[in-house]
Amino acid sequence: MQENPAPLDHANPIPVYETWMREALAQAETAGPDVPIGAVITGPDGAVLARAHNERELTGDPTAHAEVLALRRAAHALGRWRLTGCTLTVTLEPCTMCAGAAVLARVDRIVYGATDLKAGAIGSLWDVARDRRLNHRPEVITGILADECASPLTRFFSTRRVG
Repeated sequence: MQENPAPLDHANPIPVYETWMREALAQAETAGPDVPIGAVITGPDGAVLARAHNERELTGDPTAHAEVLALRRAAHALGRWRLTGCTLTVTLEPCTMCAGAAVLARVDRIVYGATDLKAGAIGSLWDVARDRRLNHRPEVITGILADECASPLTRFFSTRRVG
């Protein structure tokens, strides 16, 4: 585990969110043949508990999204499935599976960079994290380094378009 430079400053949280997002971006860059999405889970003290990037192509596992892998690794690091006090930081707005997993893991906060207008489930198409029918609703912070988060995705998909 790696300490962040400073714990979350509730009066001015943006710098620490950017630090965590840069960690997630570094993960996205290592995704290889997968869609370049990275995720980081930090504990209440700001320490990085887990890092992950998409591994669907690598593992042949349809659930190997960066967020799910990071949640699994953080739970393992803590020795418990409840990630109360933790923050999930991810480069792209989570899909329904990942948003649901974060809610069920009881993360306190979800921070994401780029919006996903095609599959986003934290405000774009659905809003799983803030659904009042669920028993847990994490705080949601959006748009952190959004352009930087969108850039690897744009490059990735531009090389795959037939045209």
